[in-house]
Amino acid sequence: MKLLDRVTLGKQTLKNGMAMAPMTRSRADREGVVGDLTVLYYTQRASAGLLLTEAINISAQAVGSPLTPGLYSHEQIDAWKRVTKAVHEKGGVIYAQLWHTGRVGHSVDRKGELPVAPSAIGIKGQQHFTSQGMKDYETPRELTTREIKQIVKDYGQAARNAIEAGFDGVELHAAFGYLPNQFLSESANLRTDEYGGSVENRNRFVLEVMQELVDTAGFDRVGIKLSPTVYYNNIENSDPVAQFAPLIEGLNQLPLAYIHLMNGLFPLDNYPQYPKNAVETFGKISKHLVIANGGFDKDSGEAELEKGIAKIIAYGALFLANPDLPKRFELGAGFNEPDRATMYGGGEHGYTDYPFL
Repeated sequence: MKLLDRVTLGKQTLKNGMAMAPMTRSRADREGVVGDLTVLYYTQRASAGLLLTEAINISAQAVGSPLTPGLYSHEQIDAWKRVTKAVHEKGGVIYAQLWHTGRVGHSVDRKGELPVAPSAIGIKGQQHFTSQGMKDYETPRELTTREIKQIVKDYGQAARNAIEAGFDGVELHAAFGYLPNQFLSESANLRTDEYGGSVENRNRFVLEVMQELVDTAGFDRVGIKLSPTVYYNNIENSDPVAQFAPLIEGLNQLPLAYIHLMNGLFPLDNYPQYPKNAVETFGKISKHLVIANGGFDKDSGEAELEKGIAKIIAYGALFLANPDLPKRFELGAGFNEPDRATMYGGGEHGYTDYPFL
């Protein structure tokens, strides 16, 4: 089974071709510090070839949701050191996913500060989960050019902090409508300066951040997650191929560990210009190892690896509910069902109490 074969990722050899996908779990404290349960959660799942953490805020400005972890204070870094040490003792490899939520947030969880974005365009038709319940999105504050360049540096500092915390590498969360994805989107980015107005300019922020991450984390220790055909959070492009193909070609010039591609998770009936298979369409362009993500099970994951484009399959809810997922695949065993009600927030229930075989 290809899923259980060893895979070379950068300078490391992974025990299998299965990654645990990044999944927000909202179990940090109000200061963004993770605790004992988070240490247990990741070590329970260290049989994955690659562990990708939940998205981690790179700065106070980056915070969008309550009880999500950070990587910008000494307390936060020290807490993650406990996670990485425990994972490494189990023989695991763990990357930190770096997060700036941009406009996907609310001032009630940002000490009264409005979220920031490439342009002052709020998300319509959705609500945001806050510490005070569901709320309509606010109109974000448009970033200045100087602020954008500072955020690039903030990503670099977060990468330094991640390496200090013992992570094996970092992944830029440039998917699902968060800040980097907002820069890539015609519907969210109406800028007319060097960061908007053309495909090249909309790609500029992501490429600058990726260069900064490589410069700080090192060669073969940086990945990126992209979702070219996910329109959640009001992210739209008239031609995703025209936008993302040059981006991936630009990423090909950098010494990356991988590119993590998410297939469309929602119906594309209203988007006939969107490729039906993002992994195949964009993975073929990449010179880097490809991680495929988006609704895979054992059989479809194996079939995806057989195509030869992706080398690793990322599993989300399956890994959440089955901490020993590689063993279950190996033995053809059944699966625990994920409890959707406990995915975001709470204690050990639905977090660290899923049974092993």
